[in-house]
Amino acid sequence: MADRERIFVQAIRRYCAQRGITVDVRPGGWLIAMRRGARRHFAFGYDIGLNSAIAHRLANDKSATSEALALEGVPCVPHHLFLNPKMGVHVAGADWRRRMQALLAQHPQGVVVKPNQGTSGRSVFKVTTEAELDHAVDDVFSMSAGLVISPYLAIEHEVRVVQLGDLPLVVYGKQRGSDWRHNLDAAARPVLLEDGEVRTACVKLAADAASAIGIAFASIDVVRVDGEWKVLEINSGVMMEALGKLHPELVQATYDAALDRVFGEDQRMFQL
Repeated sequence: MADRERIFVQAIRRYCAQRGITVDVRPGGWLIAMRRGARRHFAFGYDIGLNSAIAHRLANDKSATSEALALEGVPCVPHHLFLNPKMGVHVAGADWRRRMQALLAQHPQGVVVKPNQGTSGRSVFKVTTEAELDHAVDDVFSMSAGLVISPYLAIEHEVRVVQLGDLPLVVYGKQRGSDWRHNLDAAARPVLLEDGEVRTACVKLAADAASAIGIAFASIDVVRVDGEWKVLEINSGVMMEALGKLHPELVQATYDAALDRVFGEDQRMFQL
């Protein structure tokens, strides 16, 4: 097992080794093939392969997630979609820039511009002026087919819930560093939540969000703004690299529980 392998890959290796499942990690570690008898199962990226195709696509599309949650009455942060004008006026529309400027005008405290798909806070910009808006849009469109714009919110607390079916397996807060973002790749630190009102509220909202898009295994980010909790986004790929460095047994147990469902093992009902 290479030390530089992702914790996700290491967890799958351990699971398979303990259960006699053949595992083949392809170069780079992003595609993993598992075989038990005649059955083969793949994991890709951080996706363990439990979710339906439509749930996976909804979760990986920030705009679609916010639309689906709004339809079900689940409180969420709105994400307005804009398609890359390089795709043509019939796709992006002729007035895309005017619509962006209108959103900025509606939110004098600023907006957040980021790719419609993607994780880890890359190419995420806080924008307060039209010049900043133009720079952010050019950057995101240079590498993405679409971007989303959401209002900048003074987030009081952000919590991630790793949900498997109706079970919240992991619940932790993101303790922000010097950056305004709560991304773990931006020096935020995961802190497990103890039982209490905050944990209960986050678990309930995450369960509602998972049910709304029909997703089986996901990490769901919820934020508190002005005392109210809202869903920020849903991730079909469950990445726990930062948490795994602090709580390796918890992370292993979580991936084990998900893989048990993949391979039809008896479910170990536990609360973490």
